[in-house]
Amino acid sequence: MRLKLYLNSENNIISVPFNYNHILSAIIYDLIDDIDYANKLHSKSTFKYFCFSQINISKRKMVDGGFISQNGRISFIISSPDDKLITELVNGIMKKTHIIFLGQKLKIFKCEIIEQPNFSSKMEFITLSPVIVTTKKEIDGKLKEWDLAPSKEFFKGIENNLIKKYLKFYDLDATDKTISVYSNMKSVKRKRISINKGENTTYHRAYNMDLVLEGSPDLIKFAYDCGISSKNSQGFGLVDIYH
Repeated sequence: MRLKLYLNSENNIISVPFNYNHILSAIIYDLIDDIDYANKLHSKSTFKYFCFSQINISKRKMVDGGFISQNGRISFIISSPDDKLITELVNGIMKKTHIIFLGQKLKIFKCEIIEQPNFSSKMEFITLSPVIVTTKKEIDGKLKEWDLAPSKEFFKGIENNLIKKYLKFYDLDATDKTISVYSNMKSVKRKRISINKGENTTYHRAYNMDLVLEGSPDLIKFAYDCGISSKNSQGFGLVDIYH
């Protein structure tokens, strides 16, 4: 299930930095109605089963360090296969009139539930937030996380991650459902993104791109709801139908 949140500023201008994933992630946790539920979700060391899009900036202008919405309007999408999480978000949003985005008070103008598409055994998607696929690589005698570029290993990583999340979410030991992921490479753009975690900042190579998912409609629906590959709850891997 998906929510689209529309925000606006009374000043008719909103500043958005290039790297804002950690800001949106914090806002999402703050919007959850049940504080205990939000804290438990945040502290989970495994999959958190939600994802969010990049910010859609209406009438944007690039400036040093980011963008400006010149009419004071932005929006973004939150997606999850967990109905309880979506319910907690809706309940929380209904009780709030505004959020704080980088010190800017933004009014919650509208929240809408996005109607789900019909899922089939082969569908083409486009990313709404970039995809990151990692592997372990030995560097200077130590195993370190390494970001992959689109390749056979990259797409296999997406497939394996999706199956793993699906099994964990539904508490299954195994499934006969299968999925194949590839790209026609019609729209591929690398994006360098920083992730703040405490006092540490890490930099990652991620990709906005077209993707084809072929296989079980249930797995394709789960990918649509949950996001593909890793770091979904940090704003990576949300997809939408390619039009």
